[in-house]
Amino acid sequence: MDAKKILRRSLTGLTLAGLFCAGAWAQSGSSDLQQDNKDIRHDRRDLRRDRRDIRSDRRDIYSDRRDIGNDRRDINRDARDIRNDRRDIAQDQQKLQQDIRTYGANSWQVKRDRADILADRRDVRRDWNDVNSDRRDIRNDRRDLSDDRKDMARDKKDANSDARDLRHDRRDRRRDRRGL
Repeated sequence: MDAKKILRRSLTGLTLAGLFCAGAWAQSGSSDLQQDNKDIRHDRRDLRRDRRDIRSDRRDIYSDRRDIGNDRRDINRDARDIRNDRRDIAQDQQKLQQDIRTYGANSWQVKRDRADILADRRDVRRDWNDVNSDRRDIRNDRRDLSDDRKDMARDKKDANSDARDLRHDRRDRRRDRRGL
């Protein structure tokens, strides 16, 4: 082989190698741009979902607060009913003693007074059960409220992270378009 032939083949090889490298570099830039566009699309979707979760958690927090208020109101009503029923029991006891002295122990008035006392005691028991169940509901609602606040904090953190990723992906796409 003579020198011209070697020089010509090596120049042709270098030219082809340069052309292949330029083509590979051009293709890698477009795939980066496609990847950045895909990342932006996914980050937007994640951000929308996180914001939707935040709104849902806020609604849950408001409903838990409303439930706690309603349960407190119910406890106050039941406590008032208990006071009234105890007052009624005391009055019925006095009336029972008076009717026993007036009509005798086996009269229909005494039996009616005893039935009233029994019904009032039953009402007091029911009201205490209602108070206990309302207190249990308040405890559960407070636990739910705490969980919803934690969820909302996590969702806010995720939303901020997704917004940051979205900004970075947009910056990367701008840089890829400019060729930086």
